[in-house]
Amino acid sequence: MIQPTLLRKQRILFWSLLIIIVLTTIIGVGMGFSSLSYDRLIPIFFGHGSFKENFILYSVRLPRIFITLLAGAALALSGAILQGVTRNDLADPGIIGINAGAGVAIAVFFLFVPVQTGSFVYLLPLVAFIGALLTAALIYLFSYQRNRGLDPVRLVLTGIGFSMALSGFMIILISSAERSKVDFIAKWLAGNIWGADWPFIWAILPWLLVLIPFTLYKANRLNLLGLGESTAIGIGVSIQKERIILLLTAVALAASAVSVTGGIAFVGLMAPHIAKSLVGPRNQLYLPIAILIGAWLLLLADTIGRNLVTPDGIPAGIMTALIGGPYFMYLLVKK
Repeated sequence: MIQPTLLRKQRILFWSLLIIIVLTTIIGVGMGFSSLSYDRLIPIFFGHGSFKENFILYSVRLPRIFITLLAGAALALSGAILQGVTRNDLADPGIIGINAGAGVAIAVFFLFVPVQTGSFVYLLPLVAFIGALLTAALIYLFSYQRNRGLDPVRLVLTGIGFSMALSGFMIILISSAERSKVDFIAKWLAGNIWGADWPFIWAILPWLLVLIPFTLYKANRLNLLGLGESTAIGIGVSIQKERIILLLTAVALAASAVSVTGGIAFVGLMAPHIAKSLVGPRNQLYLPIAILIGAWLLLLADTIGRNLVTPDGIPAGIMTALIGGPYFMYLLVKK
């Protein structure tokens, strides 16, 4: 039974975060290399803008903002699932190598598979998912011990090792590629929001429309898995089945996000922790808050990054790393 005061607090936080996201979106729409006057936003929305204003708003700013919101939400939820399934507060798709696996798959696909431009956009999430899934399966196998089950510390260390190995493999791929293709991979590695166009939104939106409600439906299962294997088995939970299903969900969420944003880490680490500190560890309460926090964090990082240095700005992945790196070290020492 969830206390009514806690439910009320969660609803207040939920709507407050939505308002903050809307305000950050409005600020982000006006800021940039080609700025828009804020008093012109409402006329533009109602179809009274010039060609330049319409182009900046509908072809440049809004697609990028929507991509960052969707990707941030997906990464936050993926991190929350990984932390719940592995019972490890340091789990994050970027830290434990899942993002790197998706990146290698995208790089191989981009460099060596001839495909039409229209199909390329929609195949990216699937290709990223395959690469991330293979990586996650290997990390799981190396972290699992027959007598102890899934070792949380071993999982993080194995994931970091895989991430470094895959980054090295990515460098080998870059060294033998054409200059134009190297630029794309370099942007992906830096976490540059490169898929900032409407087709990329339609490519990842179906994944999130399915996976986010499914995860919220599985929130109680995550609660039970967090109690420990012996307790969950005693209650009647099929540990291996639920763990594999939820891990697949986390991998799919992370892969769909990084397929269009590049290698962004730490969002999936920070958002669940902040949400838990606000409403507690119960998944039914903190998962919706974590989703909104993740969306806002990536939007904020991208908005600040692209306006600090003109015209190209600083990639969102670097901005999140500047914040998330020290936070990771803090958690590592504390936990």
